[in-house]
Amino acid sequence: MPAQISPSILAADFARLADEARAVDGADWLHVDVMDNHFVPNLTLGTPVVEALSRATGTPLDCHLMIEDPDRWAPQYVEAGAGSVTFHVEAAAAPVRLAREIRAKGARASMALKPGTPVEPYEDLLPELDMLLVMTVEPGFGGQAFLDIMLPKIRRTRQLIDKHGLEMWLQVDGGVSADTVERCAEAGANVFVAGSAVYGADDPAAAVRALRTQAEEAARRTSAG
Repeated sequence: MPAQISPSILAADFARLADEARAVDGADWLHVDVMDNHFVPNLTLGTPVVEALSRATGTPLDCHLMIEDPDRWAPQYVEAGAGSVTFHVEAAAAPVRLAREIRAKGARASMALKPGTPVEPYEDLLPELDMLLVMTVEPGFGGQAFLDIMLPKIRRTRQLIDKHGLEMWLQVDGGVSADTVERCAEAGANVFVAGSAVYGADDPAAAVRALRTQAEEAARRTSAG
């Protein structure tokens, strides 16, 4: 599948969220980080802002819930307008049931793994998901440096997806930039969350296009090799 770029609104100017959302027209998704100051030591935004963003942009919203008790709260983000909702397996009490509920409400269901969480114990859950997110930084704050030690985990995850013949997407989030996106694509990722690499650029929309081109060229080189 073609590479998809999901700019992280966490790196945008929160006083101008509607304008910042429109600044990345042409992106595949708009990544919305939801943090509750419990699961991670940061507090960001909730369903009212997601509702407002869904009205302000035609770009589908990709909500990443870094919160406790996603079993209770995740379905509300679908109702608020999210097209994809990601919950952390470390916080979910019943991940299969939650993924099915998200799907039943009409959104894509995604599960995230923190850097220290292995993917192998969750192999049987993969068919219940539309996307798996491998965190390439510790969740909680934007602007962190990419963790190269996550590249083997991305490769193993891609191998498991292919082993089961699944069409699910493999997303990476954390430190994704022009310097790292190709390595992620070569390892098997096809959805890329980028914060400061997009919103720190003079032309965010051009940065999205450039990252997508880099990722697709890296994927082609890998498949040709």
